[in-house]
Amino acid sequence: MGVSVIWFGGVSLARRLSGMLSAGLHFDHSIIKDPNLILGQIILLIREAMLALLPLISGVVLVALISPVMLGGLVFSGKSLQPKFSKLNPLPGIKRIFSAQTSAELLKAILKTILVGSVTGFFLWHHWPQMMRLMAESPITAMGNAMDLVGLCALLVVLGVIPMVGFDVFFQIFSHLKKLRMSRQDIRDEFKQSEGDPHVKGRICQMQRAAARRRMMADVPKADVIVNNPTHYSVALQYDENKMSAPKVVAKGAGLVALRIREIGAENNVPTLEAPPLARALYRHAEIGQQIPGQLYAAVAEVLAWVWQLKRWRLAGGQRPVHLLIFRCRQPWILLTRNRPMSNLAAMLRLPVNLKST
Repeated sequence: MGVSVIWFGGVSLARRLSGMLSAGLHFDHSIIKDPNLILGQIILLIREAMLALLPLISGVVLVALISPVMLGGLVFSGKSLQPKFSKLNPLPGIKRIFSAQTSAELLKAILKTILVGSVTGFFLWHHWPQMMRLMAESPITAMGNAMDLVGLCALLVVLGVIPMVGFDVFFQIFSHLKKLRMSRQDIRDEFKQSEGDPHVKGRICQMQRAAARRRMMADVPKADVIVNNPTHYSVALQYDENKMSAPKVVAKGAGLVALRIREIGAENNVPTLEAPPLARALYRHAEIGQQIPGQLYAAVAEVLAWVWQLKRWRLAGGQRPVHLLIFRCRQPWILLTRNRPMSNLAAMLRLPVNLKST
């Protein structure tokens, strides 16, 4: 903006400055004897100089205000005006002096100085004869031509600096965005603040699972039957025809949990049924405290029927109930093992039943 003002208004600026200089050097001798007149003359010269330089100063100030707004927006903050005693500590300043950011700024300043000096030196060398001819011209003409040369030199300097300024702008934006990026530790800290400490949450979940497992184990003695896959799963079922519309799962587990369910069932004389496919279906598709899926009603009903026959046998004696269970399943998805359909068991499954009174 300053170069544009000098380029287009340099002649007018030179004439006004020349007139101001002439008025300052030519005055009445009586003014020297009167301090008030001298002060008035000085004020008049200052006012004329400010009016002459007003377009140049206004353009520079306007560019200085608009450039930051275009890059990052207009932000008013009084935080910088707050007194901070930490700013009196010289150690942070010393660290900034030897930081990578300061080294980069120093390198840019050196490159800018070399560039501006080279362009200015080339301009002076190329226009040296023209500058020498200014001494033979009248003051007003010489002033106008000098302003033209100054404007041309400033224009060449600006054109030479523009590529570096453009690179510097993108570099500053990249550096600012890089500073805004969160480190891994910042991400962890923010996650802890928003979601809670993962270790604490894990411990809470572990305690909740342990409490739920204890409640589940406490309900095993209430079960009517435990359906087992002897090597993996155990599911404890309960049914009260006066209170329930369908059997529900009171406990289920795999591995050591399944073994513990069987042990508690044995301690409380809960009948067990070794039926691996049915145990897998119940384990995968029935939730604790919820009723069993409708596709398993028929199979579980036959299991409960033989459980009740077993109870009568315990009371009345006679021949121990032994039967072959027909497990009908209309939905193939209910019979899954390791996420694959079981072959030849999608529509009908014959399960050998082994009812144990333990």
